[in-house]
Amino acid sequence: MAGPHDAPLQALFLPFAQGVLPWPSGPVLFLRARDGFPLREHAAADALTCEQSFRPFAEALERNGWNVREESEIEADSTRYALVLVLPPRQREEARALFARAVALAAPGGRVVACQSNNEGARSGEADLRQLTGLAGSLTKHHCRTYWSAPLPADTDAALQARWAALDAPRPILDGRFVSRPGVFAWDRIDPASALLVEHLPSTLSGHGADLGAGFGYLSAEVLARCPKVTGLDLYEAEARALTLARRNLQAIAHPAQLQYHWRDVTAGLGAQYDFIVSNPPFHTPSRADRPDIGQRFIAVAAQALR
Repeated sequence: MAGPHDAPLQALFLPFAQGVLPWPSGPVLFLRARDGFPLREHAAADALTCEQSFRPFAEALERNGWNVREESEIEADSTRYALVLVLPPRQREEARALFARAVALAAPGGRVVACQSNNEGARSGEADLRQLTGLAGSLTKHHCRTYWSAPLPADTDAALQARWAALDAPRPILDGRFVSRPGVFAWDRIDPASALLVEHLPSTLSGHGADLGAGFGYLSAEVLARCPKVTGLDLYEAEARALTLARRNLQAIAHPAQLQYHWRDVTAGLGAQYDFIVSNPPFHTPSRADRPDIGQRFIAVAAQALR
């Protein structure tokens, strides 16, 4: 669940709390949704659809009774929404693609309402939605900026919308060795910590292992390439968008090891034992806020899961 200091979630609902915008009677979609009191205060569970690819946030929403659906399910559904709420990510290409999706999923006469903290791209996000649809208004509070479109289609730039929709599409990186997409951690490069780990990766690893925080699959690919005695490898990743890439990247590698993919919050434990574990643990939240306790918990979980 979003904590008591989830300022963007609080600020997102300001236009409705202050009576600037009416809460619609039709269906509502919440992209990159997070649970918290402001959501429960305004939305009804039977009229709200949530999309969240980060497992800890998705689990918090599910625990509190919200309808959480995958991107593919929402795209396959013909429902169009009277209101699309967005908590845009910091990465700008990913955020622009999300705005394009939000506009496409809004019903005629519907609105897109978004909020970002000032230090995570609020001004850029506001400028981008203005460029895409025009803006009907904005508010600032809690060091955040909330902004919204006029009733759509308004002045939506259809050509720009199509270009932005493709901005975070999976694409080849590192001379075609991997496929990745904007928004995934170190999406277009090898993270220096992962590269250092690979330099010291023993080729004698054997048996059934795990990769905690697997990202788009770089460490797992190196394990398969360097360690012929590995018979199985389980990839754990909290971000579904990254895990999908890892599956695609490892399917391209010829290796007899049995591979399994887990969309899971590693900090909650694994429930399995392994012969070896590799990990470049995260020390930050999805918004890049420093959280050394997350990395420390990864290390503790890894130690508990070794045979």
